[in-house]
Amino acid sequence: MSADNGKKIFTKACAQCHTVEAGGKHKQGPNLHGVWGRQTGQAAGFTYTQANKDKGVTWGEDTLDIYLTNPKKYIPGTKMVFAGLKKKKDRADLIAYLKESTQS
Repeated sequence: MSADNGKKIFTKACAQCHTVEAGGKHKQGPNLHGVWGRQTGQAAGFTYTQANKDKGVTWGEDTLDIYLTNPKKYIPGTKMVFAGLKKKKDRADLIAYLKESTQS
């Protein structure tokens, strides 16, 4: 896993809709700081779909890997328009970056 490569993936595929820094603003998607260990649909101040609120999973490496493969399949009804990352290495790198960049 390479957090450096994950940062490149985040910049290319995620940064248009998400921020990662503490106190970062919500965009089309929620700020991801503190996502580790948080349940779906729980970032304060972001308006989620009912599907995200009701999913009830806790974000971690395993759940993010499944989600990032195909978000709309994992949470039918999500408003996230991202199609997903098909390559396991890309998902692992992105998850490594998220783990590093979204924790206090």
